[in-house]
Amino acid sequence: MFRQFFSKIPKKSLKQDSPELARSNSFTQPTTTTSSASPGAHHKSNGGDKDKSSSGGGRSSVVKRTSSAVFPASVVAGIEPLIPFKDVPNAEKMNLFVSKVSLCCVSFDFTDPTKNCIEKDVKKQTLIELLDFVASASMKFSEPAILAMCRMCAVNLFRVFPPNYRSSSHHTENNDDDEPMFDPAWPHLQIVYDLLLKFITSSCLDTKVAKRYIDHSFILRLLDSFDSEDPRERECLKTILHRVYGKFMVHRPFIRKSISNIFYRFVFETEKHNGIAELLEIFGSIISGFALPLKEEHKIFLRRVLIPLHKPKSLGAYFQQLSYCVMQFIEKEPKLASVVIKGLLKYWPITNSQKEVMFLGEIEEILESINMVEFQKVTVPLFWRIGCCINSFHFQVAERSLFLWNNDQIVNLIAHNRHVVLPIIFPVLEKNAKSHWNQAVLNLTLNVRKMFSEMDDVLFLSCHTQFREEEAKLSLTAEKRKEAWGQLENAARHQPIAGNTAVLVTPLSTSIAC
Repeated sequence: MFRQFFSKIPKKSLKQDSPELARSNSFTQPTTTTSSASPGAHHKSNGGDKDKSSSGGGRSSVVKRTSSAVFPASVVAGIEPLIPFKDVPNAEKMNLFVSKVSLCCVSFDFTDPTKNCIEKDVKKQTLIELLDFVASASMKFSEPAILAMCRMCAVNLFRVFPPNYRSSSHHTENNDDDEPMFDPAWPHLQIVYDLLLKFITSSCLDTKVAKRYIDHSFILRLLDSFDSEDPRERECLKTILHRVYGKFMVHRPFIRKSISNIFYRFVFETEKHNGIAELLEIFGSIISGFALPLKEEHKIFLRRVLIPLHKPKSLGAYFQQLSYCVMQFIEKEPKLASVVIKGLLKYWPITNSQKEVMFLGEIEEILESINMVEFQKVTVPLFWRIGCCINSFHFQVAERSLFLWNNDQIVNLIAHNRHVVLPIIFPVLEKNAKSHWNQAVLNLTLNVRKMFSEMDDVLFLSCHTQFREEEAKLSLTAEKRKEAWGQLENAARHQPIAGNTAVLVTPLSTSIAC
């Protein structure tokens, strides 16, 4: 098996084709078997059985299927890949690099640790040697070497997650304690990811050449991998994509657009994706680098992507990163604060208490930095919603909304707009003080009530008088309604039921909650 594995490596020097011809063999085209490195070699796959090679007449082992095309023979330098880098002259090191990379363009089945142990170990050692070489490289990477690296990374990293693997990742939104699933191939994948990161960040990589191979297709496959269930893989992808964004300026608009498309599909179609938090973390860094004044396309991203991202039930999985992105926009352009608050009110989670608590936390963070003009644009709808939260029977929602009055900045905003805020909030506080079941909420309500009284005693008494009058009117209206229904019921009893005559029944009293 060991000898057969290395029979795939070319023994004679091959003339390299032009870069144009090399690039024509796309590294994203799938294949089901690993081809021989010899130009004339071919074989057919039959699971794990051995086939005859038409090029050498001998038998060679067919390794597990790969997720991308095998590295073409036309760009493989004819140097024995097991030779250490230190044993070849500098002029040959890049050719040796290509040979070693081509050796790693074979995928194995890591679900069975007993299969292909020797080959797996040889590949691992080769990857480690390549990692050391790239980390200490002092010469420019040639175009065949760049293509070789992109091909090898595509073979090893870019794969389609099986349906059961994908579906198992989407737990119920309330079950946050589920253990994440870990890929059994991760010890092997981690080395490839580290190698790709070192390669992209290397000073020996010519960006003008590399952008032809780390292209839109490569970036899209990289973004597809963010749906991996393994959090370690997503963390590596986050770092790599951030470096790609920083190094390849020409790809920046495409990366932003592609990430936006993932968010669109998540919000408006599937609500299923494992990497939303990591992608938002990348965008947080991108937003912090936006120049002022903000371009219109960036504001559209805030309105059409970031604000709707508050809608999915799984908000808790990425809320921290989303809130950070939103605040980055507000810090850069304060007038966007009212836009964000209106968006939050639009997507307010009336039937989801956990999300309500998160929304209230984000509202507080926004109000800490909002200016007076923007605050006055949203005062009425905002405090109407906060009033509903104060009256919530879920004590955490009521408690979190009352905690807003512990923030000095928010109290200052309220004090300057008390003639608008207090008439909205006063009836809510009175209702809580009379009937809320939770003692902590009751105490907080009395504290806020006292705060308003000390803030403006005249206004407080005026609101109190108005509240009493409204209560009296409502009570009188209720009595009149009850009396009217009584008269109708009494009259109906004396009427005989015949034909299609409607039967009058006593209506049930109903109330509409916030």
